[in-house]
Amino acid sequence: MAVEVKELLEAGVHFGHLTRKWDPNMAPYVYMERNGIHIINLYKTAAKIDEAGAALAKIANSGRKILFVATKKQAKDIVAEKAGSINMPYITERWPGGMLTNFVTIRKAVKKMASIDRMKKDGTFMTLSKKERLQVDRLRAKLEKNLGSISDMTRLPGALFVVDIKREHIAIKEAQKLNIPIFAMVDTNSDPRQVDYVIPANDDASKSIDKILTHVTTSISEGLAERKAEKDAATSAKEEAPKAKEEAKAEAVVEKATPKAKVAPAAKVVAEEEE
Repeated sequence: MAVEVKELLEAGVHFGHLTRKWDPNMAPYVYMERNGIHIINLYKTAAKIDEAGAALAKIANSGRKILFVATKKQAKDIVAEKAGSINMPYITERWPGGMLTNFVTIRKAVKKMASIDRMKKDGTFMTLSKKERLQVDRLRAKLEKNLGSISDMTRLPGALFVVDIKREHIAIKEAQKLNIPIFAMVDTNSDPRQVDYVIPANDDASKSIDKILTHVTTSISEGLAERKAEKDAATSAKEEAPKAKEEAKAEAVVEKATPKAKVAPAAKVVAEEEE
């Protein structure tokens, strides 16, 4: 999906922060200053979206998960919708400290949630007192709110996609510690050196966030589709192999059973013709 500069412009992706709030390391991505606000160079943004999209598609194709992180009000719903549509985990509530660096503990909390669900299915839940049921329900609701979207994430993600790296600085530090690639929308008030794949963009406007995430999730879904096609082709080849083997075996049996016509020696044929 080619990125058009015009559509980025219409979505307001080019609006940065006030010039007095800028981070000098964002200078390569700033086009100009207008009315005290920095304007982001959208040609560089488009190129960076393509670069990040290609890398994310490769990660998705390898079967690894990409964890989306956005706890700010403008991005929450958009991230939940976009990441959910491609079956990727996301954090839109408070970042649970140690989410990556202490992943074993987080998995225990997710298992606790699953065990509560089992209790409700097998009837154990109803054997508890009314007070205990209320406490368990509250615990389940809390876990669902904070960890519901990552319940299927059984191992560390292959990459992190962040909206607003200043706000999600704890997530960034944890990913850096574990050498997990970081993809992020970076505004003019942030330091792009913290990120592996920078997408210079307005990270405050919902339209801008929606536009960038649409391109990103499209690239990921293409990677997933490619993976599925490869798996289907491999499965098909695996199924065809025994059939081909059986056919070859049957042909060999038929060939063996068919009597071969005796061919007269050439000298004998010549002698017969002379007579």
